[in-house]
Amino acid sequence: MLTIIATAALPVLALTLTLGGVAKLATAGREASPGALTRLGPVALAPERFARPAMIACALTEFALAGGSLVLDHPVTRWSPVVFFAIATYVLWDLRRRRPDVGCGCFGEVSAAPVGLRSIGRAAALTAMAVLVAAGNVPGLPGVMARPVLPRGTAAWIAGGLVLLLLVLSPEIDEVAARVRHRAPCEQRALPSGRALSRLRGSAAWRAHAGSLVTGEPSDVWRELCWRFFVFPAQDGTEVVFAVYLSGRRPAVRVAVVGADGRVAAATGDRTDASLRESTPVSA
Repeated sequence: MLTIIATAALPVLALTLTLGGVAKLATAGREASPGALTRLGPVALAPERFARPAMIACALTEFALAGGSLVLDHPVTRWSPVVFFAIATYVLWDLRRRRPDVGCGCFGEVSAAPVGLRSIGRAAALTAMAVLVAAGNVPGLPGVMARPVLPRGTAAWIAGGLVLLLLVLSPEIDEVAARVRHRAPCEQRALPSGRALSRLRGSAAWRAHAGSLVTGEPSDVWRELCWRFFVFPAQDGTEVVFAVYLSGRRPAVRVAVVGADGRVAAATGDRTDASLRESTPVSA
């Protein structure tokens, strides 16, 4: 039975490590207020200039541990997660004692709540799962799938139970639920200009007008409520103004060609959003 539990725990550990690494990289790469990263996890004990490199290094370590445990059959790859989670458990306990104001940073900025017993309990549970995997000599996914007598249905149920246990011990669930319930409207959300520009360059409106532009960089950028506007000088002396809606997976993009006299010569769009009027005005 312990072998089945250890087999079920392996993908759960790998998934947890991968999600933690992705969340840390996203947090480290996002523009944050000064000192924001120093309030997340063990980096709170280091100088501020080392906060971002430390978070990136931790994320890469988690990726390496997850990949190694899945594809390699070696004592080092089996016992390394044990050491990692054991250290994490101690560090979280020490953070709760020395810096009760900081979050664990386990899943980036979502883990900004002060370290509590749930975070420490989750780290301890992951340590125990890692010990089972290492002591059970689970040979990674290729070896597991090659075992002809493995009761995969039972292992799947046990894996689901382990995931449920980790969710119960995760304070991030409360934070995510609170963000969903109290999500700020599009007009009040901080959305980077670069993301809207990337959406614009993948639109049909951009492809239709890109050949007439003098440069690929906008001469002016501004935001009005949930629209981001980009102005590009055109070859005939006019200006092409793009408006990108800042919400949705396939946001609406409108375009207007403005003459030297400030009048709109033409206005089109590559998609019409049902929540917007067809004649949304474009500032120039």
